[in-house]
Amino acid sequence: MPVLSDATIRLFKTLSKRSAAEGQGGLLTGEDPSAFNTSDPLRLWIIQVGVIIMMAQLLSLGLSRIRQPKVIAEVLGGILLGPTAFGRIPGFTEHVFPSDSLPYLSLVANIGLCLFLFLVGLEIDASVVKRNARLSITVALAGIALPFGLGSALSVPLYHHFIDPSVHFTYFMLFTGVAYSITAFPVLCRILTELKLLDTTVGIVVLSAGVGNDVVGWTLLALSVALVNAGSGLTALWILLVCIAFAIFLLWPVKRVMLWLARKTGSVENGPTMSYMTVVILLLWGSAFFTDIVGVNAIFGAFLVGIVVPREGGLAITLTEKLEDMVSIVFLPLVCFCSHHAIPQSSSRRQYFTLSGLNTNLGLLDNGITWAFTIAIATLSFVGKFGGCTLAARLAGFGWRESSTVGSLMSCKGLVELIVLNVGLEAGILSPRVFSMFILEALTLTFLTTPLVTALYPPELRARASDHLGKHPAMRGEGGPELDASKSADSGGPWRYRFTVILDKLEHVPGVLALTQLILPVPSDPSAVLSVMSTAETIDLKKPEVVVDALRLIELSDRTSAVMKSSVADTLKDTDPLLGIFRMFGELNDLPVSTSLSVVPYDDLPHSVAEHAARHASHLVLLPWLPPTAHPNPTEGDLTDVTPKASKYEHNPFETFFGNISGSDKSASMTHSQFVRGVFAQSKSDVALFIDTGDRSGAGGSHHIFFPFFGGPDDRLALEFVVQLCLNPKMTATVVRYVKRDPEVISLEHPQNAYLGNISQVPSLPLSLATPRDHTLSLTSTGFPDTVYGQPNTQTRLQSETADGVTWSKYAFPNADTPKPLRAALSRIEFSDFATPVPLHATIQRASAIRAIHKWLLIVTGRSRRLAAESHHHELKDVFEEYRTTSPEMVRRTIGDVASAMVISSSASALVVLQAAILSE
Repeated sequence: MPVLSDATIRLFKTLSKRSAAEGQGGLLTGEDPSAFNTSDPLRLWIIQVGVIIMMAQLLSLGLSRIRQPKVIAEVLGGILLGPTAFGRIPGFTEHVFPSDSLPYLSLVANIGLCLFLFLVGLEIDASVVKRNARLSITVALAGIALPFGLGSALSVPLYHHFIDPSVHFTYFMLFTGVAYSITAFPVLCRILTELKLLDTTVGIVVLSAGVGNDVVGWTLLALSVALVNAGSGLTALWILLVCIAFAIFLLWPVKRVMLWLARKTGSVENGPTMSYMTVVILLLWGSAFFTDIVGVNAIFGAFLVGIVVPREGGLAITLTEKLEDMVSIVFLPLVCFCSHHAIPQSSSRRQYFTLSGLNTNLGLLDNGITWAFTIAIATLSFVGKFGGCTLAARLAGFGWRESSTVGSLMSCKGLVELIVLNVGLEAGILSPRVFSMFILEALTLTFLTTPLVTALYPPELRARASDHLGKHPAMRGEGGPELDASKSADSGGPWRYRFTVILDKLEHVPGVLALTQLILPVPSDPSAVLSVMSTAETIDLKKPEVVVDALRLIELSDRTSAVMKSSVADTLKDTDPLLGIFRMFGELNDLPVSTSLSVVPYDDLPHSVAEHAARHASHLVLLPWLPPTAHPNPTEGDLTDVTPKASKYEHNPFETFFGNISGSDKSASMTHSQFVRGVFAQSKSDVALFIDTGDRSGAGGSHHIFFPFFGGPDDRLALEFVVQLCLNPKMTATVVRYVKRDPEVISLEHPQNAYLGNISQVPSLPLSLATPRDHTLSLTSTGFPDTVYGQPNTQTRLQSETADGVTWSKYAFPNADTPKPLRAALSRIEFSDFATPVPLHATIQRASAIRAIHKWLLIVTGRSRRLAAESHHHELKDVFEEYRTTSPEMVRRTIGDVASAMVISSSASALVVLQAAILSE
């Protein structure tokens, strides 16, 4: 094919000539890679983008520790790289940011700004305003009217002192009022989410009012730009009418077509397809092009397209996930940078929003009158927003504390006000000095929002959104049966029937379902009432209705999509796949299940679990564990051989649970272990951690439980848990009470003396000496974030040992008054005592022997032995050495010594590690 060959040769010759002419030899030829070349601006552009992004990220690392939004870091980074700081370094601006290169940077920033406004439109959900129309409209209008009036009044002295007389005062007054009226809705969403205010009455009102304020603010800005761009009032009217017609066209027919197309392509159910994404992007740039050529600005068209994208099935969230990283990492820092650097003016003055000709130089604030006006700008801006929104919320029925919180949140500024100021500066309405004054005001108010809200509205004083319904969420389960809040977690005896199940990853679902299945009560005669009678207490064993609340946890990141999920958590929980699986599980087992969804930062996940369990009066929190890979099961050996065959285990099974503990590993299993430890440390309810080894052999038949009892509050809780599980006829159990004795104490001539004697010889202690769940004992041992052994005194140790004996006696040898169903459950449990100098080794051997008989073995252990004198620390080190496992410290701190030994020896098909609630004084 000579035609194709000739075309290829000609193209090659053209490229070769261009390369030779331009002399692009590169670094190896001695050329400066940072030198700007108009024919190849990419090199310097990459350097510029790298410097800008690194500056923003470094500042963000420090500001995030004081809970400041990322936009402050981006704006400060642009200011520091400008004439305020780095620009004063000789040669820095000329070499890194030469004036000829800034138009290319500005072009990319304009593209990013359109994408950012598109994401802002995606965040706005009109249904939020509809649900709270009365309150939101009142607060939104008050937050616009009063600031606009104060801004207009302040514009008079500002105009006479700093603005050139050639600028129309009406234009300046209009931009000043709009800058005062605006609220940074994207930043506001992040602050509400990070402070966990979205499910409060204040958060809901602020969110809906922020939506209304944002829409009205962008409309006012569009009108201002149309007025400035128009040569006459008649032209401005035509621009306004065209924009209104175009907005109506997008919000009605185009929105319906977009919804039809989303359903037709399956984008609602499965996320946006490639074809649907193509249509959205084309519509985005087409709308931006239209609004730009009619004299408003391209960003308004992008904003409108974000609004018309359907919300069904989380489609808007999925679209945001596909775009947000590039916008937030690359484009927004460029927008903030270009907003603070002087860029050569274009020949056309009709493009008033190209981010050109903008600069922020805080060095211009160099005299007393300028600083006085700067303080006045910031003060009046805060007074207008705070005062107007506070009074509106107070008149709507809020208390002064809630009203002032609403006012503080609505005073939040950010990149949105920066965009408004850019419009005014590019149009020549604002001078660089006034622009810098307003930039400082926006930064100050944004910075003050979080600490001010934290001080005015601490967590203990917050009112949930359901309070006005007459029931606090702690008194009822959302979507489930109401709970009787008059009963504490200990009411009704040891039987637990209110559970909080934690769901955070798909791989945790099998473990969660397995543990929930174990705790389900068996069908029984409703008239059967089981009771244990004694002189001190009566335990009602009639099984109440089991209530399970599934809590779906989603980590709140810096991504916009995470914030959007948090704002629509009430609707998102109905479509969440993990909650859907658990709801189906409840339906199949005739189990009432209520669901909740929480989007919180990673560090707050344990606190969120503890707070949720307390609010729903849960008796037990069920935590899943990352399922490990299958590995050989030690079934050989007998009780006399306490030395396992270490050669059979060539890998470290704890790496599956915790990752590489020895290094600075941040794997999923490692972070999950930190989350588990946080829940153990903060929960005021009992906690059960289910560790699924992945062994399904024999899981369909009967289940056997092995519980090594060593004493302490956690082991007493575990014993009660085992007894409750054995109410199911399919459950059998072996419970062994281990006591550590020195070898010389145990008679070698009489092996049967290794047992402490006949179980019936254990004295029956009066119940008045201690309670089976002696939470008060744990108060004397301060601080147990991990399984650390305390230093109990003689009194507390005696009390703990007495409570151990009471609990053991109650279940190990039932008396004549024990009801028949409970007696039947206890008959399925084999109780015994065993004295040994190596209790962990004996436990491993006993578990291995039991598993040789029962194919599916569940081992239940207490997490720690609070108030116990003996420690397994040295013996556990021997176990780890025998099984060639290193770095046990993180393991034992998370799941305890006994559970660690069970895991490393692969003794169980599954494990449940329990911790009794640590109640604060």
